[in-house]
Amino acid sequence: MPQLIRRNILPCLLCTLLVGTSHLNAQVVWETHTKEIYPYLSRMAQKGMIQFDDNIRPLSRKYIADCLDSLSNHYSQLSATEKKELTFYRKEYGNELAPDTVDSREQVRFFRKDPYERWRSFSATGKKMLLQIDPVFSAATIRGSGKSVTQSSSGLHFWGYAGKHFGFQFFYDDITESGKGIDSTRRFTPETGMIRKDTTLHSSQNFSRFRGSISYSWKNGSVSFGQDHLLWGYGQAGKIVLSDKAPAFPFIRLDYQPFSWLRFNYTHTWLNSAIIDSSRTYPTGNTIFGGQRNIFIPKFMATHSFQIRLNKGLYLAAGESIVYSDQLDIGYLFPLMFFKVYDNIVNRSNIRAGSNGQLFFQLSSRNQLPKTHLYTTVFIDEIRISSIFNKTKSRNQLGFTLGASVTDVVLPYLTLGLEYTRVNPFVYRNLIPAQDYTSHDYFLGDWMGNNFDRLTYTLRYTPVARFKCQLSYQTSRKGGSGTLAQQYFQQPQPDFLFDLQHKQQELAARFSYELIHNLQLSAFYSSLTTDNRVTFQKSTVQTYGVGFNYGW
Repeated sequence: MPQLIRRNILPCLLCTLLVGTSHLNAQVVWETHTKEIYPYLSRMAQKGMIQFDDNIRPLSRKYIADCLDSLSNHYSQLSATEKKELTFYRKEYGNELAPDTVDSREQVRFFRKDPYERWRSFSATGKKMLLQIDPVFSAATIRGSGKSVTQSSSGLHFWGYAGKHFGFQFFYDDITESGKGIDSTRRFTPETGMIRKDTTLHSSQNFSRFRGSISYSWKNGSVSFGQDHLLWGYGQAGKIVLSDKAPAFPFIRLDYQPFSWLRFNYTHTWLNSAIIDSSRTYPTGNTIFGGQRNIFIPKFMATHSFQIRLNKGLYLAAGESIVYSDQLDIGYLFPLMFFKVYDNIVNRSNIRAGSNGQLFFQLSSRNQLPKTHLYTTVFIDEIRISSIFNKTKSRNQLGFTLGASVTDVVLPYLTLGLEYTRVNPFVYRNLIPAQDYTSHDYFLGDWMGNNFDRLTYTLRYTPVARFKCQLSYQTSRKGGSGTLAQQYFQQPQPDFLFDLQHKQQELAARFSYELIHNLQLSAFYSSLTTDNRVTFQKSTVQTYGVGFNYGW
């Protein structure tokens, strides 16, 4: 593709979207996907009080506010605890609930409550303009078997709206960990991966997190440019399609709802292959740090999906993704492109020249069985339909999740959950390493990778408003990763859980309390037992910690 054309792709795409959307009348600021508002509204949808489309996260603050507004219509049906939490959250999203009440005069407030009784560190309003700024900081201590770690962080978060159509946000957090037993890789854990800053110290590490975006929205859609986590699908212990395991990455995101029963989403993301491109690496002309300029192989991913409301509380979602490398391809910037067909055409069905495509599906039912959420997700990396049941010739490289939860069991606000996930061998991998389903060497899907299964029991309870208690028990099995020769040529394919590495059982308890808006106190305890099938040794690791965070 000529360089001039490549250089003008994104400006042209933006201009096309803006020209075609002159009737815009809403703004979008994406709410952090880890906020407690998500499980709160999800549970309300599970009780049939609201419609909450959270299959894709993060959601906009405006959409969350609309859901809170809808929930207010059922105020008399809420328990005392639910009413207190509703009042608490309505203060947080007051600007979105009643945007027209914001004073149009220029006004700056420091360390005061806003018109909705929400305390703000800094707030500035003006004609068609809103700016909110908060510090970000945290401290925690983690102890246990061979572990004594302290963690602290500091940063800044600001967000706001400009005019009737634009939203913006910036979140930066710099984190330092020090002590004994630091996890310097975060590979086999559900915690989000990190890019550790270069250091020769083994007793401490430092890394940063950043999220930010600029959005333009209209009556039934929006387009955003920025960097963030993009999640797809349901899963309490992990998400097999798109999770927050990999660090946040740059993206273009388009959301469009042409009908009340149909939603469409498209993203194009810039990933990191973590593979040096030796052909483009060049000498710097000096001997400092090896005297070379290292360049990574470019890596990208495009996804699109739609969600259909089949009935009240019943949703079907389906989507496609493609991971490709080497250079930006304009074909994947077209939201309605059939990625797999385009890949076959442009690369002449040459597997060594092609890209890595996936399909995924989900069915979700809320409150069709009273106060119950049932869901199943399927992720297909590769499959031969003609031989799907032929043990010798089948290539069923797929994963699935089956889950259920029921709330208000015996006690109000007590929720019980059960979830099973299985991902077959070789899922997320490709013969071209730069096209693995990863970013920065972390899986984009489930944190356990492939060739595993996991069964999770959860108990969640909120005894008083904003005090969250969770008890979980999880058992899992993990097999080996195998070789590319086994993946592409062995017939029959290796059995599920071949080369068994270990079995694990974990009992965990987590507690959190949001003392005021954005200030959360937390504590946890975990007992993890591992049966290592390689060394034939068993071990139990106990870990506990306490901490607080503001602005997360």
